[in-house]
Amino acid sequence: MPVRVYAAHAAAVGAVLAATALTGCGSPEQDNSRRLRELTPMEQAFVERAEEQLIESCMESKGFRYWPARVDSAEERQGGGYVQHDVAWARKYGYEREFDVQAERARRADRNTAYARALTQPELVRYNTALDGSPDDGLMSVDLPGGGTVRTTTGGCRATVADRLYGDFPAWFRAQKIARNLSAVYVPVLVQDTRFKRAVGAWARCMNKAGHPYDTPLAIRAALPRLTRDTGRAAARALEVELAVAEATCARSTPLFRTARSLDREYRREKLAPYRADITSYRRMNLTALAHAKAVMGPRSHRPARPLSSPEENHKKGTYP
Repeated sequence: MPVRVYAAHAAAVGAVLAATALTGCGSPEQDNSRRLRELTPMEQAFVERAEEQLIESCMESKGFRYWPARVDSAEERQGGGYVQHDVAWARKYGYEREFDVQAERARRADRNTAYARALTQPELVRYNTALDGSPDDGLMSVDLPGGGTVRTTTGGCRATVADRLYGDFPAWFRAQKIARNLSAVYVPVLVQDTRFKRAVGAWARCMNKAGHPYDTPLAIRAALPRLTRDTGRAAARALEVELAVAEATCARSTPLFRTARSLDREYRREKLAPYRADITSYRRMNLTALAHAKAVMGPRSHRPARPLSSPEENHKKGTYP
């Protein structure tokens, strides 16, 4: 945000602050157990890989093939947000555009999509029901802190695996949706704080001195497609890294990162007390999932994929672990 702050940017600010939000000192979600910490990016990726492998096993038990989906790496989870603040990370990854390319390649090469397309209509209905359940299995809904409602079925392999990993799928669904959507509760107020506006102004002056006249970090991201449109890949990459490093350097050499982190903790203490139980549950169930993931990950994670086959060619191989 510039010296002039737009409320529409609130969600983007919340994204970068989220890295410190759930672990901030003195925040309302810190209950009487210091063991209820947030998972590290590497641990989060590990749990999601275990989840995908368990979905594969569950789908096999129902007579279908499933290939574990691509999971964001720990490095990908450390980037993004409103402002780059890790100079070394920025120098190595720029603005994560290579991650975007990898994700798009994985999406286009998704074997599950090709498999589903090859099914007959009745098979596809059974496949979708096996994976995601149906309204007949039951529905649950959660009202989000910032408004709106999300719903899900309580059946299918995704729900079954989540129940296995996190201990209670309905409770996990509620806690996750609330804990991951808290920025709407306090960020709109935070970005109007004079201290935040001054910090963004200092960052903009630092960038201008470095030869990059941008009022906000968001302005850089908006300009990148235009700046790199007619350049080769190497030149585009070099420019991206140059801007990302400058952005992170200025975030660290001016009060921006420190102020944003401090205000994040301050406003979370003030605004998020009503969500204490949900945040505590979210952290506790994440740690439960980590312990369960460690128990189920092993030789299966290195098992080679088998040739594509139809549901009729598959047969159940044992019980769901």
